[in-house]
Amino acid sequence: MIKNIEKQINKLNSQIDEFKKMEDSDLADNLILEVENKKKEILEDAAKDLAAYDRVYLARHIARPKAKDFIYNLFNNIIEFKGDRLFKDDKSIIGGIASYYGVPVTFIGTNKGKDTKENIETNFGMASPEGYRKAIRLMEQANKFHRPIITFIDTPGAYPGIGAEERGQGEAIARAIMTMTSLKVPVISVITGEGGSGGALALAVGNKVIMMENAIYSILSPEGFSSILWKDSSKAAEATEYMKLTSNDLLEMGIIDRVVKEDISFSQEDYGENFKRLDKVIKEELTGLLKYTGLELQTKRENKFRGFGV
Repeated sequence: MIKNIEKQINKLNSQIDEFKKMEDSDLADNLILEVENKKKEILEDAAKDLAAYDRVYLARHIARPKAKDFIYNLFNNIIEFKGDRLFKDDKSIIGGIASYYGVPVTFIGTNKGKDTKENIETNFGMASPEGYRKAIRLMEQANKFHRPIITFIDTPGAYPGIGAEERGQGEAIARAIMTMTSLKVPVISVITGEGGSGGALALAVGNKVIMMENAIYSILSPEGFSSILWKDSSKAAEATEYMKLTSNDLLEMGIIDRVVKEDISFSQEDYGENFKRLDKVIKEELTGLLKYTGLELQTKRENKFRGFGV
C-alpha cells in the first residue's frame, strides 16, 4: 500500500512544481496550499493503516534521514573523530563529540549513504570490525571524561565479508556489547531506520532505547527470515507479521522504552517535525538519567538487558 501512497504524493509534488512556475503568484499560492492540504490528508489516512512491511519500506527508504542527518540536526559544536587506531577508518560508523543543550556528549552512529556512491563508501551501513572498534574507543573515551553517549542505529547488520571475519568481526561486536554494559555514563540508543542483528545491538545496549515509529529492529531481515523458514525470500511481507519487528510491537514486549511518533515522509525536507519530536524525547530521557550515579547507571543497564526473556 505504501508504494501507492508514495506515487500519489510524487504526483502532487509535481503539480506543486508546476504551480510555482505560474505568473499569477496569488493563484499559485492558493493552488499550492490546496495540494499541500490534500497531501497531508492522504498521509494522515495512510498512517492509520500501515502494515508491518510498509514500515520496513519506510525504514529502508533512500530519502530517509541518515545518522549524520540526525546528528547535525540535534547537536551543536560537532567534532567528528576518525579511525580505530588499529587498522583504518570505517566510514559506516560515524562518531565524535558535540554539545547538546549545553551538555558535552559523545555521539556514535551507523551511517548509510544517500546515493549509490555514498552507499559504496559507507558499505550500505554495514560496519566492519574496525568500525565497532572505533565505537569502542569513543565509548571508553566518553566514560573517562564522564560524557553521556547517544547512539543512532540504521543498519541491515554487520558486514559478513571474509575480510571482516578474518579481522575478528564477532569479537568486535561482542566487545562493543560488553563495553556498553560496563559504562558508567548515561547511554541513549536511537533506532532511526533499520536495526538489524548483532550489528545493531553492538550500539544499542542503552539505559534507554528509543525507536522512531517507522523504524524496525530484529534479529535478521524479513527476507532472511522467510528464506530460512519457508526457503522463499519472496514471502518477506508475510514474515514481518511473525517477526514483531515494528516499534509498537517492541514497546509492548518491553524491548524498547519509547516510540517517537512520525509523520510519513518520502523526503528529508518533510522530516522536520520528526526531528523535533525526537529531540524532545532525548532531552527528557537524558535529563532523567543525569540524576543517577555512574554505578547506578551501569547496574540499571546491565539488569535491563539481563532481564530480557526471563
